[in-house]
Amino acid sequence: MSARERREQLIRVGREVFARRGYEAATIEEIADRAKVSKPVVYEHFGGKEGLHAVIVDREVQELLSRLRAALAADGPRAALEHVVDAFLRYVEEEQSGFRVLVRDAPVGAGGGSLPIVLASVATSVEDLLERELKERGYDRKMAPLLARALVGMVALTGQWWLDEGKPKRKIVTANLVNLIWNGLKDLRKDPSEA
Repeated sequence: MSARERREQLIRVGREVFARRGYEAATIEEIADRAKVSKPVVYEHFGGKEGLHAVIVDREVQELLSRLRAALAADGPRAALEHVVDAFLRYVEEEQSGFRVLVRDAPVGAGGGSLPIVLASVATSVEDLLERELKERGYDRKMAPLLARALVGMVALTGQWWLDEGKPKRKIVTANLVNLIWNGLKDLRKDPSEA
């Protein structure tokens, strides 16, 4: 096996171990054993458990962000919302181990799990979209950051629940989230204290 192939193998194995056991419970010994290599091979490629975890997290973050950014390019706000919700849930469905790595524990000093980093980036993109829509409809654009984080948080928390629950089908989860979000935004009050 070439060095590159070995590195990819260790990333695949590490991803599964971190997803199943979390960062703290995962060990280099288990990763090396599953990859059928010695511990020094893992250290040679990644410097240790934290280095391997960081590479895996970075790959997952980039994968999820690229899916979500592509979905945001849809024409019209409702289509963009539908595509983003579905893209997020599709990632959860197709990359279960990767998503579990993002929501599980992170190394001490890493500032918590990796999902908040991804969600903050997505919220910023959604914020731009919302700001345009709020302005066009005569609402206070300053509410875009708050609303964007509320929407992104709703989808992310639902995605975590759905992964553990395993049902209903992604299409149904997407439709219900879009229905709640879209209709909630449609009836948004200009003065929320009147609600």
